[in-house]
Amino acid sequence: MNKKPYLIGICGGSSSGKTLFISKLKEQFSSAELCVISQDEYYKEKQYQTVDEKGVPNFDLPTAIDLEIFERDLKKILLGETVRKLEYTFNNPALSPRMLEFKPAPVVVVEGIFIFHYAEIFKQLDLSVFIHTKKALKLDRRIKRDAVERGYDLDHVLYTDKHHVKPSYQNYIKPFRHEADIVIPNNEKGFGRGLELLNLLIASKLS
Repeated sequence: MNKKPYLIGICGGSSSGKTLFISKLKEQFSSAELCVISQDEYYKEKQYQTVDEKGVPNFDLPTAIDLEIFERDLKKILLGETVRKLEYTFNNPALSPRMLEFKPAPVVVVEGIFIFHYAEIFKQLDLSVFIHTKKALKLDRRIKRDAVERGYDLDHVLYTDKHHVKPSYQNYIKPFRHEADIVIPNNEKGFGRGLELLNLLIASKLS
């Protein structure tokens, strides 16, 4: 790849709908056209996480991510290299991690709750997209997601939502909402229109 890929950053709070939005994007383009790399694959192991006053690991801090490795792999993709990495399974013993492969493409999407907070990543973005979702809807999604996909019980989800997720959103995520090039409200109309806009933009970069 001779030309630098067009880099799109997609940010938003936990359970704001980023995963669904990106999965819809990926349906429209081949892996040769679009590469998606997620911050979620770069969490440090549980024993290396900061714990709160009750001894509960806090995965909702920017330091929860192995930023050095994350930035290294993103740089490789932007330079035209393929990256292979073992999937992060959120400490769920019932899941067997897959080997993931991130192939270089003309358009690269980097997504995660701290994408805009990481200055070295944010300044590289050609387009920044913030997905905004109401608090009650995010909590409802977190309960369903963390219980089904990650094996956490309801008490744990409610505790971390109050003491970890909400403070993190206020401190490290929400402040960047007004710096984003595009803010997509995650409601029936906003989601569809935002998806259509990104589809058109990516198609224009590929033409």
